[in-house]
Amino acid sequence: MFGLETDIFLLLSFCLLAACAFEFINGFHDTANAVATVIYTNSLKPTQAVVWSGLINFVGVVTGGVGVGMSIVNLLPVELLIDQNVYHSIAMVLALLFSAIIWNFGTWYFGIPASSSHTLIGAILGVGLGYALLPDNKMGMAAVNWDKAKEIFSALLLSPMVGFALAVFLMFALRRLLSKSIRKQVFDEPNKDEAPPFWIRAILITTCTLVSFFHGRNDGQKGIGLVMLILIGILPTYFAINKTIDFKTLQPELATISKQIALIDTTHANIAEKEKIAKINKSIAFLNNVADSGKVEKANALDIRKALLTISSNTKKLVEDEDVVLSDTNKSILKDIATKEEKGIRRFTDHAPMWVILMISLSLGLGTMIGWKRIVVTVGEKIGKSHLTYAQGASAELVAATTIGLASWFKLPVSTTHALSSGIAGTMVASKGIKNLQAGTIKNILLAWVLTLPVAIILSASLFVFFRWLL
Repeated sequence: MFGLETDIFLLLSFCLLAACAFEFINGFHDTANAVATVIYTNSLKPTQAVVWSGLINFVGVVTGGVGVGMSIVNLLPVELLIDQNVYHSIAMVLALLFSAIIWNFGTWYFGIPASSSHTLIGAILGVGLGYALLPDNKMGMAAVNWDKAKEIFSALLLSPMVGFALAVFLMFALRRLLSKSIRKQVFDEPNKDEAPPFWIRAILITTCTLVSFFHGRNDGQKGIGLVMLILIGILPTYFAINKTIDFKTLQPELATISKQIALIDTTHANIAEKEKIAKINKSIAFLNNVADSGKVEKANALDIRKALLTISSNTKKLVEDEDVVLSDTNKSILKDIATKEEKGIRRFTDHAPMWVILMISLSLGLGTMIGWKRIVVTVGEKIGKSHLTYAQGASAELVAATTIGLASWFKLPVSTTHALSSGIAGTMVASKGIKNLQAGTIKNILLAWVLTLPVAIILSASLFVFFRWLL
């Protein structure tokens, strides 16, 4: 493959297989998020629900783009991703894969709805921090993109809170708006041996479908991001930039960026702002030379990626700096062309081959069809003291789908597990108050939520240092 040495080819194959394994585990770890309500309300048989959810997850990944995945890739600075020593890159990949799989599988085994997103993000941060601990590291704590990390942390923190609050509000709204006869149907505990009325069943299957679809669009992209980390780290000359796009189409955008940057009033600019402008202009000059020559070769692919991301990151800092003297219109133009993931100049760096998307789609879809029962029991029976009613199931899933869909729109990874678990907890509280929650289960979920990031970070950092020593 690509003329690789046999040992590197074998390591690459192992890493790709491990990435598929992570996404497979992610599938059966998160299946309960979509199927618990339709199973516990007899809307679908378990086999029907899981197979349907797996198919819709597959569709979600294939149609979801790569924006969320690139958010994960961009947690690590480009210097760490393009280490010229391929074995260093393999050490990075093995560390984050092993740590993510170990924690994900362990929490599934004990039936704890932990977050695959927290696990993967913690593993990636652990690699960055492990790199910072190396004696030959020249980047210090800059081995992690802290701006992107803060952005992702905010999404992970807010999503369960939003899910809980929206579920409580939706339950109260339904109680007020529905007629007495319909209210009794949807709020009474369902009969385990009877299927719900057709219209209720249709609603619950629809909400199950929405959660499955948006789970694929969000969690599937995390798997795509993981594979691209592997490919960029081990084969950067082939995957650092998207070579399917004519590189000369970049020149008009570079000219626009250069023109807008030139409008910045530097009379009172500080040293940091001037340095950012200088880096942008230097990178633009380099990229224009490449575009003029028409030679986007393997040898300069790394430099091209670095130049594009240098323009993007420094432009973003300038347009977000209130002290930079530039009109809102000009800042908006710069944002659209230089900073948005998958758009403008970032379309050359934010990409994934179709075979990667299909591989992750298949892994997630197959994983969704297996191993669902442990966590379904937790979500369906152990969060609240009463079984899910039709109203609770539909409300929790609608809230989860909305939360995940909005996060995907803003290219942010969120936890499907916590979005749905918090939604179910909100419906339980709305029904009978805080006493309707099972303290033991809530404690385990919160404990997993609190521990996942630090455990994944420590495990990944330790494994990274070990693999760097080994390789």
